Amino acid sequence: QLAESGGGSVQAGGSLRLSCEASGHDYDSYCMGWFRQSPGKEYEGIAYIDPDGTIVYADAVKGRFTISLDNAKNTLYLEMNDLKVEDSAMYVCAVTTSYVSDCGRKLVAPANFRYWGQGTQVTVSS
Repeated sequence: QLAESGGGSVQAGGSLRLSCEASGHDYDSYCMGWFRQSPGKEYEGIAYIDPDGTIVYADAVKGRFTISLDNAKNTLYLEMNDLKVEDSAMYVCAVTTSYVSDCGRKLVAPANFRYWGQGTQVTVSS
């Protein structure tokens, strides 16, 4: 089970830190990721981290967002800085439950992720 928190409303240029607490399973052997979805659009993968700590970001967030994993707390984080209006979306975390080649090196398709949280809304105003 995955539970996100930390979303909210901020002005452009502001920051938020999202958390994704994992329970009921030991996920440190699998690739985890953050996605976002705007109304009428498909899930967009924005940051993944694999069990070796390899990380990949979408170009749209590179240099502004940071993904990290605290295995002791079984919690995935997404630090978001210099937020833009176009970052507004529902942010969702997800985890694979099997090996996915290159998961931390490229933004593999959402279909590779088995368990998903409910999401937390991020709204950025100008």
